[in-house]
Amino acid sequence: MSFQTEFPFTLPKGYIDFSGNIHKEGVMRLANAGDEILPLRDPRVQQNPGYLTIILLSRVITKLGSLPMVDTSIVEGLFTADLAYLQDLYEKINTMDTPVYKGVCPHCGEIVDVPVNFLDAGQ
Repeated sequence: MSFQTEFPFTLPKGYIDFSGNIHKEGVMRLANAGDEILPLRDPRVQQNPGYLTIILLSRVITKLGSLPMVDTSIVEGLFTADLAYLQDLYEKINTMDTPVYKGVCPHCGEIVDVPVNFLDAGQ
């Protein structure tokens, strides 16, 4: 059984480097606890909480086109459509899927996935 930790993506617009080259294809890895906690100590985040997104993405984007590395200056240079796309991708790959169990619909008899809500368990 394999566990996917890296996710390829294609930016809607693409990052344009200083030479005018467009970089659209990239890879984002799953975030770890350090990726979410350590940037909170950064003075740029303390002065502007919105900067957290820039640091987070620069930590988890492992590849973007032929660039040797992705740092905060590259993420700052993204078009807003690309930044929104990457924020959405980050959220999708790092949010836990709701567990489900198989059940049978009492009305039609079809097998359905029923979400498990641990917060309401025992109430």
